[in-house]
Amino acid sequence: MNNISFPSIGLSMNIDPVAFHVGSRPVYWYAIIILGGFLLAMLFVCATCEKRGVKKDNIWDIALYGLVTGIIGARIYYILFSPGEFHSFADMVKIWNGGLAIYGGLIAAAITAYVYCRVKKINTLKVFDVCAPGLFLGQAIGRFGNFTNAEVYGGETSSLLGMSINGAPPVHPLFLYEAVWNLIGLAIMLLLRDKKKADGQVFCFYLMWYSFGRFFLEGMRDPAYVLFVIPDKFGISQLVAIILFVLAAAAAVALHIRKKRMRYMKITIK
Repeated sequence: MNNISFPSIGLSMNIDPVAFHVGSRPVYWYAIIILGGFLLAMLFVCATCEKRGVKKDNIWDIALYGLVTGIIGARIYYILFSPGEFHSFADMVKIWNGGLAIYGGLIAAAITAYVYCRVKKINTLKVFDVCAPGLFLGQAIGRFGNFTNAEVYGGETSSLLGMSINGAPPVHPLFLYEAVWNLIGLAIMLLLRDKKKADGQVFCFYLMWYSFGRFFLEGMRDPAYVLFVIPDKFGISQLVAIILFVLAAAAAVALHIRKKRMRYMKITIK
């Protein structure tokens, strides 16, 4: 049981990370919230996918395959950049003990979606655009799983939203910052996605927005929750954020140029 409070606004609550037990096995709020975020994201995407040219069956297939490979990818990513935490192969597969990295999950799920689209011969970029809002929504909800675990926070702060865990000095509630950042990104995306110049640009916006925010939030994290590429100085997720932001920005421009070129060629041929 953890006491989590926001002293500046007079809010305090006691939270047990375990929701209930199945026999002797605990079921954590974290898992329930992650699964809830996944399902709500899927329902959100399926509500609008067909009018954008993507079948619901394809979305569900991609989501279910991506869920499995995403968990595997998130675990592999974490293991690669924190090898000292594991002493045997058995330790590596015990994901219920914690240790998933979201970028690993995103990369694995994106590769899975790409392969699926190629096999099924459907428009990969259109599928990625249709799924992008769901990524924002699912991640925003999922971050509250970190709240129930009393994890993913930054350094000490005297700000209005400072969060105290078990009476300790208030810290930055990074889970909340990231959730809000993703919801803002979702709102902007929904306003602008029908104004895209080419397929793939909506997904590029997701990568740019999320990576931009993640770069700064990762720098605010408590070092205990950072996977470092340069010990005690620079996190691997910050490096990945920079790379993805640059690649997504370049891809958005390239897709726009390609679309204009194809339109010009059609006009010329006519």
